Parts: sequence; structure tokens; C-alpha cells
Amino acid sequence: MASNNVLQARGIGKTVKSGASDLVILREIDLAVTPGEAVAVVGASGSGKSTLLAILAGLDTPSAGSVTLQGADLFALDEDRRAELRGRNVGFVFQSFQLLPAYTALENVMLPLELSKEENSEGRASEMLRRVGLGERLQHYPKHLSGGEQQRVALARAFVVRPKLLFADEPTGSLDADSGAAVIELLFEMNREFGTTLVLVTHDEQLAARCQRVMRLAAGRIVS
Repeated sequence: MASNNVLQARGIGKTVKSGASDLVILREIDLAVTPGEAVAVVGASGSGKSTLLAILAGLDTPSAGSVTLQGADLFALDEDRRAELRGRNVGFVFQSFQLLPAYTALENVMLPLELSKEENSEGRASEMLRRVGLGERLQHYPKHLSGGEQQRVALARAFVVRPKLLFADEPTGSLDADSGAAVIELLFEMNREFGTTLVLVTHDEQLAARCQRVMRLAAGRIVS
């Protein structure tokens, strides 16, 4: 593996049993992402985008192939070591926000810092929430925040650990156009600021065009 790749996938395949037959979700996917690069993965619904993202992040296992993240072979590690590698190197932003409803905005952002036993988690989380324009919302629970504000909390939570790699899965999928545009501006701005590598799954062509490279998936294969 070229040591300058943050992420490298080789020959990724994913097949699941569907009744009596096999359903092929991904086949022969090769991908290499270099530090600081922004890569969009686009394709229609059902083309395998979210499955690919889950495998690249080690949240799902492939039926074939390998993924190397920061020089470590993901699927040669056990679940705990994979989680530890993710905790140190990876941030996530999902379409559905994935905030914990019983936690305030501040507590949601503090969580990854506390899990990795970082110092000054409250100060760092407050600062990051101010960075995304939510300095007045620290003690609000997700249900008292708009969709756009919840996604900003999710961005703050993703960036607070200074990840080397950020996975974003349809980050504007459940937002109106204005909130979505504001979240994307913030995502790209923070990405540049922290020098994060970005892998973005989207069906939004305009959003994909802002990345340096676009990979197109169709029926589980890379077509361009």
C-alpha cells in the first residue's frame, strides 16, 4: 500500500442472502484516498453507496476484499480494535443526525472526547459548538433544535476529535435547501480548516461537484 493513502480499498464485494438467491450489493470496488482530499461517491438509490461507506468505515464487513485505514488492515482487527481505530481517526455525519435525545447539544459533542478519555472535553465541545454558530444552544436538547441546528451539532461532534477522515452520508438529505446549503458551507470550511480528508456519499450532483473527485456507482460497480 502506498503509505500516503489515508484510506485504501481493494476488491471490495458485498453479497447478502435474499431468499434462495444471493443479492450482490457491491462488486470489485477499488478506491484510494489521499490526505486532505474530498471524494464524492454518487449514484442512484440502491446503487450501494451507503453500504460502501459502512464498509470503508469498518461498520459493516465485506464479503470480499480489504480496507486499509491509516495503514491498518481494518478487517484483520477485532471489533474492539476497529472501534478504537475509528475513535482516534474518523468522524461521521449522517442524514439522520444520530444525536442522543437525552443529551444536550454540549453533551452530544463531548461524548466522543469522553469515550477516548481526552482532556478538557467540556471546553473543547463548547468551543466547537461556537465554531458552528451554536454558542447560545449548548444546553438545548435535540428536540428543541431545528434540523439544520441538529446537523450542526453533528458536525461539531464529528470535528471535535480532529479526525483525519470524515465520512458524510447524505448530510443534507433531511434538510430544506437553505439549511442544507448552510451546513455544506460549514462542512467544506471546517474540512479545509482542519485539513480533514472527506468521503461524501450523496445523490446531489451540485454537492458532488464541490469535491475534487467524483466516483459514480451503478448496480454496485464503479462506472466512472
